[in-house]
Amino acid sequence: MKGDFGYVEERDLGKTYDIRLLRRIGPFIKPYGWHLCGAVLFILAITLLELAVPYVTKTAIDRYIVPKTDHTETGLTEPARTRKIQVSRADPDVAELIDRYPGLFTQNKGQTTIAITHLDQLQPPELLTLRKKDLDGLLRMTGLFLLLVLGSFGCNYIQLMVMELTGQKVMHDLRMALFDHLAHLHVDYFSQNPTGRLVTRVTNDVQNMSEFFTSFVVFLFKDLFLLIGICAVMLSLNWRLALVAFAVVPLVMLVSVLFAAQVREAYRTLRIKVAEINARFAESVTGMRVIQLFGQEQANSRRFHTLNHENYRAGIRQIHVFALFMPAIEVLSATALALIIYAGGRQVLGNQLTLGLLVAFIAYIRMFFRPIRDIAEKYNIMQNALASAERIFQILDTPREGPAMLAPARLVGVDNETMVQFQGVSFHYTPGKPVLQNIHLTIANGETVAVVGSTGSGKTTLINLILRFYNPVEGRILLKGRDIQTLPEKAVRRGMALVAQDPYLFSGTLEENIRFGNPAMSPDDLERIVTAANCRHLAASIPRGLQYQLSEGGGRLSSGEKQLIAIARALARAPELIMLDEATSHIDSETEQIVNDAVSRLLKGRAALVVAHRLSTARQADRIAVLHRGRIVETGSHDELMIRKGFYYHLYQLQA
Repeated sequence: MKGDFGYVEERDLGKTYDIRLLRRIGPFIKPYGWHLCGAVLFILAITLLELAVPYVTKTAIDRYIVPKTDHTETGLTEPARTRKIQVSRADPDVAELIDRYPGLFTQNKGQTTIAITHLDQLQPPELLTLRKKDLDGLLRMTGLFLLLVLGSFGCNYIQLMVMELTGQKVMHDLRMALFDHLAHLHVDYFSQNPTGRLVTRVTNDVQNMSEFFTSFVVFLFKDLFLLIGICAVMLSLNWRLALVAFAVVPLVMLVSVLFAAQVREAYRTLRIKVAEINARFAESVTGMRVIQLFGQEQANSRRFHTLNHENYRAGIRQIHVFALFMPAIEVLSATALALIIYAGGRQVLGNQLTLGLLVAFIAYIRMFFRPIRDIAEKYNIMQNALASAERIFQILDTPREGPAMLAPARLVGVDNETMVQFQGVSFHYTPGKPVLQNIHLTIANGETVAVVGSTGSGKTTLINLILRFYNPVEGRILLKGRDIQTLPEKAVRRGMALVAQDPYLFSGTLEENIRFGNPAMSPDDLERIVTAANCRHLAASIPRGLQYQLSEGGGRLSSGEKQLIAIARALARAPELIMLDEATSHIDSETEQIVNDAVSRLLKGRAALVVAHRLSTARQADRIAVLHRGRIVETGSHDELMIRKGFYYHLYQLQA
């Protein structure tokens, strides 16, 4: 038995997340590089369209809404500044107004103007007539504004679709790579990592990477382009006012750095707790019968409550950080806006700045803080992605069992007489706690060897070593004369089949579970195997027969029925070596006869290693090996061992 009964707790892999982990997703992105380039081009177009909107607003105000200032010499020390509207006699309606109110209009160098202070002497319809040209220009600006908004909408739609499509494809490939890698990991890895944790890696963590790809990457390009563009436009329009707006940027950077430092560990803890909750929940659901049998519902709920509360505290810690960060950014944004209004308004009053330019600056400064306010959300996504990448690549960095090589149809070796031979094999799960010591055992072709012994003597470990779920610490195991460690795992297992004490059945039909041993099996072979495994009566007694839908683990089937399906699955594989791991220990005597009849057909003409708890099963073997404390203490047939009156004799007497 294995010494480490628990599972390895998930540990922090470092003080901070290593952003270089994100580089490792590069090979998954590379096939879709052109999609990403197209998305970046659309992001650039969106940035230009968004930057143009405030400038169009500025033009509409300065050119068509607010009259220009005219500097007129009055003979005083400083010129008087008067806002005037220029009009044209070319329009008959305007010419009529000029003739009607000659005292309101001024002729200067061939231009006709009216002071803004005289406009209140005109009626509203007359004002509209007078400013018909400005209204036409304002209509053009409005149309251009709408075109920019519609263009931005279209580009945003295309960019989002391209990024989402690319992200889904990348995550599809990453999920398949993760699943494929898990399928080739050593069995010991799954005994140390709970199912719930691994499910979290393939589902939640990959989804976090998808959100990072579709959200953070857009932030990296779109918002970065936008920030650079805003800075460039503001500096080109009025560099002095731009510097006033940028005065709060150092404070924004300081707040962001402090936020990042505080929230990092909260995210790390949160990811660990989510995985532990999934693991605990999966464990509770799987073991619910045992929990209810021993009346441990309340105790199990208390343990889950403790774990859930730890997750809650990690979430609250994260919320506290966000609750400080977001208002701090809002305060800094309002401060920058106030500085712009004061400094810009002063320049407008001093006629050093146009009103349209001030409005544009206010719009740009609001746009400037929009991506900064998004830092919290994007940092959330990035931290989740880094935490998930850390765990995903931890799995992908775990060494696989061996090269995924195509196994031969039959076992190939140099010895056609011997199937399996243990030569001085020793093994331990935990250093210092040997499970097997100096094992010498041979199984010839066509021979059935039973292994008996007390619980924990190492019987099942022999099977695990033959199947290469583990490798010997000392000695070697020969398969048809060849060291199994020199053979690919697929080649070793291709000619073997195992019927375990509690066989695992997959969700799917009864036929699919039988075909699991040989998916290419013909219908005639299926019928023959169902009959040979004594599954015919089972198929006839349940609705839809072989098409009966099983739930995970076999649902409501009895232990004996599960064993018959496992035997049929083994027969479908047409193995050369059969291993039975206490296959009849959980079934009643009547069912045992049916199963033994199927087992006898399964073993006929094949080498077999039978781990037997019931010695009545072992006595039918050609030879019996007796294990005690990891050593073979006796070998021989049932009659020979009974005559010796050794360890086997005493075991038999106890069972009898």
